[in-house]
Amino acid sequence: MPITHQLLAVFVALIWGTNFVFIELGLNDLPPFLFASLRFTFAALPLVFLLPRPKVPWRYLIAYGVFIGFGQFGLLFWVMDSHISPGLASLVIQVQAVFTILLALLLFKETIRWPQVAALVVSFAGILLIAVQGNTDATPIGLAVILVAAVSWAAGNLVVKRCGKVHIIAFLAWSSLFAVPPLAVMSYYLEGPALITQSIGSATWHAWAIVLWQTIGNTLIGYGLWNLLLQRHAAALVAPWALLVPVFGMAASSVFLYESMPWWKWVAAILIIAGLVINLRSSKHH
Repeated sequence: MPITHQLLAVFVALIWGTNFVFIELGLNDLPPFLFASLRFTFAALPLVFLLPRPKVPWRYLIAYGVFIGFGQFGLLFWVMDSHISPGLASLVIQVQAVFTILLALLLFKETIRWPQVAALVVSFAGILLIAVQGNTDATPIGLAVILVAAVSWAAGNLVVKRCGKVHIIAFLAWSSLFAVPPLAVMSYYLEGPALITQSIGSATWHAWAIVLWQTIGNTLIGYGLWNLLLQRHAAALVAPWALLVPVFGMAASSVFLYESMPWWKWVAAILIIAGLVINLRSSKHH
């Protein structure tokens, strides 16, 4: 990868890592499913009127919208509201890399090798440590739901893999249309019309700025650049840069949200990232 593309990869990791701080701040003003509904509404509109529908089957657009919009971000926002700290959320959700392999194994009949089994064991040792030590930083529900969000992200990755080369911004915009209905239903059911109306009415300009950043910065710029890099280079070259996401996430949460960093968080981070590195190295040498 040329140096400019490496810098772009670091830039994406910085956007995604610091985004956990913005999510936490946004949740001060907006309930989680309403927040996620607004994010994906703005990702879809007005772009779906400006960009033609990408040449992929409808089922891929629907699947990506539901997996990424509802499964990854809807659940992530909900769980960050009271069940897991931003720094830990940024770390644990990276296990999506491991789930991507397992799903590829099941769905595409890919073979699993011993280094990948070792990678799974090492990463999940880190998650087990968080489960044991978490206390207020991660409840059992928080940990379980963030793992479901990681599986959803992995499923979304496989949908993109199945699609091949598409106009990525058009794909993100059109698939976002299908993220909104399940998020809106959950918002209506769990948060209720009164809270939705009150939250939108009283939301500060910071809240709207954060929603806009979620849409433009995290979704369109972040995923747009990431998928551009994946189109230009082998996944094994691009994927390791995602390991910087929890580094930026935990650092930003520590600096801006004063999240504590006891020994067990460092050990859990080392275990999870070590597992991902083992997996990536085994993929590269295969």
